[in-house]
Amino acid sequence: MSNAPTDKQPVIAFVDDDERASDLFTRYARTEGLTVHGFQSVESAQAWLTDNRVDLVISDLKMPGMNGLEFLEWLRGQWPSLPVILITGYSTIDNAIQALRLGASDFIKKPYDPESLIDLVHRLLGDEQAPPPTATDSSERAMLGTSTAIEAIYRILDKIRDVRINVMIEGESGSGKELAARATHERSDFAHTPYIVIDCGALTDTLLENELFGHEKGAFTGANTAKPGLLEVASGGTVFLDEIGNISDAMQIKLLRVVQEQEITRVGGVQTIPIDVRFIVASNRNLAEMVRVGEFRHDLYHRLNVVRLQMPPLRDRRADIPVLAQHFIDEFARRFHRPAKGLTERAQKAILDYSWPGNVRELKNAIERAVALSDSEEIDLELGGEATSAAGGSTETTSAIDADHPTLEELERRYIEKTLEYAEGNREKTAGILGINKSTLWRKLQSYEKG
Repeated sequence: MSNAPTDKQPVIAFVDDDERASDLFTRYARTEGLTVHGFQSVESAQAWLTDNRVDLVISDLKMPGMNGLEFLEWLRGQWPSLPVILITGYSTIDNAIQALRLGASDFIKKPYDPESLIDLVHRLLGDEQAPPPTATDSSERAMLGTSTAIEAIYRILDKIRDVRINVMIEGESGSGKELAARATHERSDFAHTPYIVIDCGALTDTLLENELFGHEKGAFTGANTAKPGLLEVASGGTVFLDEIGNISDAMQIKLLRVVQEQEITRVGGVQTIPIDVRFIVASNRNLAEMVRVGEFRHDLYHRLNVVRLQMPPLRDRRADIPVLAQHFIDEFARRFHRPAKGLTERAQKAILDYSWPGNVRELKNAIERAVALSDSEEIDLELGGEATSAAGGSTETTSAIDADHPTLEELERRYIEKTLEYAEGNREKTAGILGINKSTLWRKLQSYEKG
């Protein structure tokens, strides 16, 4: 029988042996106009699906009894075109790639943001279930606003939407580079093709090479089976290489060949495999300057820098701050079931006066924290991890600046160390307050220790 529902509200089967995960997603999906039926085992889901119809299935990969891959094979045998999303931990990423080859529509890695999963659901449900992309869709939330800088980026994206062209995105940490990359993909005529994100700053050369190119059986100890690389899996679509400025000279040479020739060789292999990949890359470092001083290959730079987007820091698009803040308030009030509707008058002034060193990511984290702790319609904020002056810094920090006129690098170091102290040594919390990822924080702290 067909498994296409007849009612208008999309119906989703969510399969995960963790009941809390199912309950959380069910509650969040309800606010998005979706109906979710949760199951703690594949067997119970199969029994229900035999007599009921759904638009989409979401399943964890690792579960007791029948696992996600076996479930996927069963679903494909019953309903070949039914969208299926697999949830995977990093340790099961190989299985997730195998799932794509077996017919999964997409996969999402733990820990995941329910909002990101909802966005993926809407994309897979198609145009009939969700409106076409607009400037306020989640894929572009980091770029909400009407500032001149943001409008200029929109115009570029619209001009290149019908061409598969490499794009380079530069900007400070937290300025929205990853969401700009996703918007580049989703605003294009190729939004239906694969889109895979790889954080180059979080992987060693060996791990990055294995992730990108895959390996053959026996390539190294523990390689019991062949594994396709992410470039192979993404063929026909787009790969986003985040923090590309962190890759080594040796990896730059290997990547250059891939970009030029559009072919790869798996680790331990000899046969070349043709691919068809559009590259979007991003860095919070000035790649042109790195080329000038010999830290980045000029030939790779020019191959990737066909179209360049410069994400402006939040302090340079202050007109967009109230729009972003209100968007995040609405988002988190809905997610956390809080009464928050807006900022206090003091907070409205503070967000415009604050320097936002962590950019949009820091603003989002500040709003999320404030909404979660609020019990009223108007919320106040702590900026920079502590009560701040209107200028965006604590009195202690301002005094230190006046006293010895530190360099910007030294000031950043002091700010990071003070935030780490405020977070009682919790690096994850520190990274969240600063609006940077944990790997970036780790690298900065390592450099301070060496210094």
